[in-house]
Amino acid sequence: MARDRSVYRCQECGLAAPKPGTCPDCARVGTFVQLVEERAVPARGAPRGAGATSSRPQPLAEIRVEGDGHRTSSGMAELDRVLGGGLVTGSLVLIGGDPGIGKSTLLLQVSLLLGERAGPVLYVSGEESAGQVKLRADRLGAPPKGLYFVAETDLLAVLAHVEALKPRVLIVDSIQTVFLPGLESAPGSVSQVRECGARLMTLAKGHGIATFLVGHVTKEGAIAGPRVLEHLVDTVLYFEGERHHAYRVVRAVKNRFGSTNEIGVFEMGERGLTEVPNPSGFFLAERPKDAAGSVVVASLEGTRPLLVEIQALVTPAGFGTPRRTVLGADYNRVCLLLAVLEKRVGFPLQSQDAFVNVAGGARAAEPAADLGLVLAAASSYLDRPLRGDLVVVGEVGLAGEVRAVTGLDARLKEAAALGFTGAVVPQGSLPSRGGYALDVQGVGSVDEAVKVLLGP
Repeated sequence: MARDRSVYRCQECGLAAPKPGTCPDCARVGTFVQLVEERAVPARGAPRGAGATSSRPQPLAEIRVEGDGHRTSSGMAELDRVLGGGLVTGSLVLIGGDPGIGKSTLLLQVSLLLGERAGPVLYVSGEESAGQVKLRADRLGAPPKGLYFVAETDLLAVLAHVEALKPRVLIVDSIQTVFLPGLESAPGSVSQVRECGARLMTLAKGHGIATFLVGHVTKEGAIAGPRVLEHLVDTVLYFEGERHHAYRVVRAVKNRFGSTNEIGVFEMGERGLTEVPNPSGFFLAERPKDAAGSVVVASLEGTRPLLVEIQALVTPAGFGTPRRTVLGADYNRVCLLLAVLEKRVGFPLQSQDAFVNVAGGARAAEPAADLGLVLAAASSYLDRPLRGDLVVVGEVGLAGEVRAVTGLDARLKEAAALGFTGAVVPQGSLPSRGGYALDVQGVGSVDEAVKVLLGP
C-alpha cells in the first residue's frame, strides 16, 4: 500500500502545492490551507472495485436537450443583453464587484421583476437581515407575492428550503458567507467556497433552477477564493463603476450561453438602478466645446457601438522625469502611443507631462481608440482643438501606420445618429460605398492624421 501526499491550496490565488509556505504565484505568506488529508490508496497494479456506473457513452447526435436552451427575460434589457438574450434554465451565474457598487441592489431588482413574472424566486442573504432587505425592496418597488426571502448561512438549510419551495430562480448573496457544517474550515475559505459552489451547481443542473451567486473581490478586483469557482459556473459577470460617477457597467468575462463582449449600462439613482439605452449620449452629455485635447472615439463593446470622449493634457514637466497618468485606458498602451507620436511626428514629449482621461468614468480599452488617444495628445500639445462634430477611429502601429478596424459600419451609424457630421477612419477601412450621413475621410499614418486635422 502506498500513501498519497496532503494537498494545500492558496486562499488568495487558488494555487495547489504539496506543502505550505510562501505562494510562488501571488507571493503571499500563510495563505495555504490543507485540502486533502493523508490517506491510504491502493498500490499500482492493485485490483480496483468495478462499481456500476449510471452514465454511458452515447452518440452526440442522439442526445436530446430538454429545457436547457429555454431563456427567461430578467425584466432588464441591459442585463439580458449581457446574459446572451435572457436567463437560461439551470444556469449558474457568478457576479462580482467592489463593495458598495450595487450588486445586491441589482439582484434585488432582478428578483422583484422575476418574482412577478416567473416566480417563485428565493433570495438567500448571508450578510443582511430580513429587515434591511425589506427596507431596500420597499424603496425599489412593491415586492411581489412570488418573491421569498430567507437570511441563512447554513447551505444544508438553504438546500432544504429550495427542496420545499421549488423556486425557478435562486439568488445567494454571497457565496463567501454560506458554509457546509461538515467541513471544519471557516466560511469563505477555499474548501468551503469550492464545496458550496459544487453543491449549488449540482442543484441548479439537477432541478433546472437558474442560480445567481454573489462573489466578493480582492484588492486587485478579481473574484476572491479559488479560481475553480469561475471555472465551475456558466457565466461570470463583473459589476463595474466609479463611486463618484452614477453610471454602472455589467461586463461578462465568461458566458457559456452567449458572447463575452457585451456590456450593460445602468445609472444609479435614488430608486435603484435605471437602464441606460443610449450610453453614448450619456457619456458625451457634458463634453466641452472647442477644447484642445478632447477627441470623441467610436468604441465597440460586443455588438454595441459606444462613443466616448478621450481627454489629454500635455504640459511641460516640472521635474526631470515626465509624469504619465492614465484613467480609463491601458497605461502601457498610452505610453507606447506617446512614444510613436514623438518618434514619427517629432513632438518632444520626453520633456512633457501627459495626463489622459476617458471622461464620465468610461473605458477605452480596444485598439480602435489608439488614433483618438494620439490626436488628443497632439491637440493638447499644439493647443489646437479638433472639430467638435468629428469622430475618430483607428488602430496605431509602432511604425506610425493607422490600421484597419472591425465593425466600422456600426460605429459610423452610431456617430451619425448622435449628430456627428465627420469621421476619420483608417485608409484600409475606408468604405467603398457611400450612404452615410457623415463625411468619412481615410488616413494612412499618424503623421498624416495630425497634419490633416491639426495643421502643419
